Amino acid sequence: MNALPFAFANPAVLLALLSLPVIWWLLRLTPPRPQTEAFPPLKILASVLKREETPAQSPWWLTLLRMLLAAAVILALADPVVNQRTTTLATGPMVLLIDNSWASAADWQRRLDTAHALVDDAEAQDVPVSTVFTADRNHDATPANAATAREKLAAAGPQPLVPDRRRALQAIRESLGGTTPGTIAFISDGVKSDDTDTVLADLATLKPQDLRLIEGDSTKTIALTAAANGADQMTVSASRLAGTNAASYTLIAQDGQGRPIASGALAFAAGETAAAGTIAAPFEMRNDFARISIEGQASAGSVHLLDDGFKRRRVALLTGEAGDDFQPLLSPLYYINRALQPYADLIEPKVPDLAQSIPEILAGNPSVVIMADIGRLPAETYEPMQRWIANGGTLIRFAGPRLAAAPADDPLVPVILRQGERAFGGALSWAEPQPLADFPAFGPFAGMARPDGILVKRQVLAEPTPDLAERTWASLADGTPLVTVRNVNGGRIVLFHVSAEATWSDLPISGHFVEMLRRIVQLSRSGGASAETGAATTAEALPPFRLLTAEGVLSTETGDAKPLDPHRDLSKVASTFDNPPGLYGSEDGFTALNLLPAGTTLQRLDPATAGMAVTLDSLIGEEAWSAKPALFTLAFLLLVADSLIVLFMGGAFARRLRPAAGAAMILVSAFAAATLLPMSEARADDSKPGDDIIMERLNNTHLAYVITGEPDVDRMSELGLNGLTDYLTYRTTLEPSPPVGVDISKDELSLFPIIYWPISASAPMPSNSTISRIDAYMRAGGTVLFDTRDQFSALDTSGAPTANGERLQAILGNLDIPPLEPVPTDHVLTKSFYLLSNFPGRYSGSPLWIEARQDARNGSSAGTQSGDGVSPIMITGNDFAGAWAIDANGAAVLPTVPPDETQRDYAFRTGVNIMMYMLTGNYKADQVHIPALLERLGQ
Repeated sequence: MNALPFAFANPAVLLALLSLPVIWWLLRLTPPRPQTEAFPPLKILASVLKREETPAQSPWWLTLLRMLLAAAVILALADPVVNQRTTTLATGPMVLLIDNSWASAADWQRRLDTAHALVDDAEAQDVPVSTVFTADRNHDATPANAATAREKLAAAGPQPLVPDRRRALQAIRESLGGTTPGTIAFISDGVKSDDTDTVLADLATLKPQDLRLIEGDSTKTIALTAAANGADQMTVSASRLAGTNAASYTLIAQDGQGRPIASGALAFAAGETAAAGTIAAPFEMRNDFARISIEGQASAGSVHLLDDGFKRRRVALLTGEAGDDFQPLLSPLYYINRALQPYADLIEPKVPDLAQSIPEILAGNPSVVIMADIGRLPAETYEPMQRWIANGGTLIRFAGPRLAAAPADDPLVPVILRQGERAFGGALSWAEPQPLADFPAFGPFAGMARPDGILVKRQVLAEPTPDLAERTWASLADGTPLVTVRNVNGGRIVLFHVSAEATWSDLPISGHFVEMLRRIVQLSRSGGASAETGAATTAEALPPFRLLTAEGVLSTETGDAKPLDPHRDLSKVASTFDNPPGLYGSEDGFTALNLLPAGTTLQRLDPATAGMAVTLDSLIGEEAWSAKPALFTLAFLLLVADSLIVLFMGGAFARRLRPAAGAAMILVSAFAAATLLPMSEARADDSKPGDDIIMERLNNTHLAYVITGEPDVDRMSELGLNGLTDYLTYRTTLEPSPPVGVDISKDELSLFPIIYWPISASAPMPSNSTISRIDAYMRAGGTVLFDTRDQFSALDTSGAPTANGERLQAILGNLDIPPLEPVPTDHVLTKSFYLLSNFPGRYSGSPLWIEARQDARNGSSAGTQSGDGVSPIMITGNDFAGAWAIDANGAAVLPTVPPDETQRDYAFRTGVNIMMYMLTGNYKADQVHIPALLERLGQ
């Protein structure tokens, strides 16, 4: 609009400034000295009274003040105007291109006033007007008269969209038909629509006589670009257009009813256009956030909508193995923890006993429970787990040796599993490890690229069923399932047919593992199994539910919006005419689409890109600002100041000095001082009965045996462990304290590295809670040595088991134990202290069973089992305690079968090797790898 930076409405009045020197001379003029006439009676008074002297002329600073007053009056009468608007337009059609995007909502009325003023100018000069709005779906850029242009302006409004300037320019080019426009007035929001926005250069190609760029106040253009629900707080990313000065804003979090429930701070440093704010709130409160907005801003960009997929899930983690702090990469939960930690609140059980930890976890109403290689749960936990799943919970299971050995009728697996597992080089093997196939289009992994470089060496197989393909979310190249699912009422059971660590496949160490877990977790209900709403991410298309207006308000008016494809990553998708920002879905579940993709940075339009001279104008609300009122106000204030100074110099404001009286006093209370006296220290005694026994057992190593309730069996166990304790003391540096008999139903078991359990068919059968305690003890890293004392392994199917063997089978039927095998010849147990080839006790015919090494079944000669850990279970029938039992005189209590003192000596050596294996399992296992390490060093 050809705005001039500064002008005077009445410039002729400025000639009055020439009179300022005359005014100065008049103010500084000294009056003539008066003549003195002596009057004798006054001489006496003259000598008594103090003479008041009057200066011959006014002070210079007072004169300057009066000069400024005169100058302010003269300038006010001249009426200076800032940005005085001119109304001249170039000859030819005028093109009025208006951004009615989200960034124009804050000052939309001023933009309309500016456009109306331009239309008035065009009407005065009889120039046709082509009016186009960049955020409208359809364009009619035909040049028309002023009345038609005003109708378009009256019908227009800001839209919650990024402007599509290319379509608007194409409409202008077609409507002009080669006619050269006179003036192109581009009322812009000041923001580049994208990195390829060349609107000014495209306007210059129309060769206008006058190109004007009219912008508003860019300091109000700010947008929220992303939000991340972290572990302790919510992080909100924002970008602003003007980054010259530092600025701070308040973030407001609202719930689904629009009520503010939390607030945070967003601060930009000087020169910074992108920043991140935080909202600190508890996990439960953050899950109630429905939208984040900037206080004082009313635009679609200053609002970030949140949906159910954004809410942070509570995920419980359970494993069938004890964690290894020294080798975390081999832990079943390590990769799961690392994959989900940025997206979910992870919960791990406080106690290893699943009979206690599972009810406690389910009471916390988690969204997801993940089980890594758990084959068998305590019997009393199946019913509450199934009820939790039916109410909307999501159970994710990972395979492993324990799950492969689990019973086929497990109700917590989505498909029927074949017994055993399929391993490369085994009975059910491939010719080579298998890669993954493309993900199907119907599962949560739809749209993900097929992972390259991921090979599967071992898996659990699913029995073929007619609906197996429908339940398969991912499969291998040969068609065998990798991830299967079964929906159970409102919940689902998901099974990864490989382990959660990298022993069976490369999947856990890939980025696809993170994305796969994240997508499955996001399918769960954010509030847990009892939540009433869920994410709407599995539908084929989501209809518009609530759409955002340009002012940042959700409205039920959906207009021409089309259904949204939920399979895209909406955080990276910008809103369009077909899919404006808002909520898509229904009241039962919806997905949020925000205005800008995550990571967007607002950029200014650069007038230099036009390639021609561009006139920069401001909106009409900032034009024609007259300085006359301010100058008259200044002149009045100077006049008041001059009057006060004159009155002061005349003595009108003479003041009397009054001496200050009184002083402040500080009183110290005697009672307060008494409270500062030292007080005697008192501590509460929170000790409990039996704490002294626990402390004694913590300070010393004890061998422990299970009290069966049968006096003869328990006495033999005590004598046997006493004999082994003495042998360890004499032959090794280990000096255990006397053995301890434990009641496995109530005593603390974690104090003992190994528990000897003599099986007796006539002893009472342990209860389910007792079995759960033993299971928890084994999960936590303890080992139970089962001894049937019948020379036959309870798991050996070559002959009928004895009564003790049947009792052992009944006990093991309720325990989640891994696959077992006899101690291999290269196992660390054969060399942990003595070199042994077998493990005799009072008998020598039964092998010693331990946890099977996964690599051993593939023909590998690796030294130890997975993770270099200690087997949680040992089984023998050789009656170790009977061979170790020594009376007070040092004589053997029971003879070996056959009688052979050498066999007894080897039985003691077996006990020593078991204890060394228990106490130094990781260290001893590492020694097995020394030859391979030395060979590598030699290379």
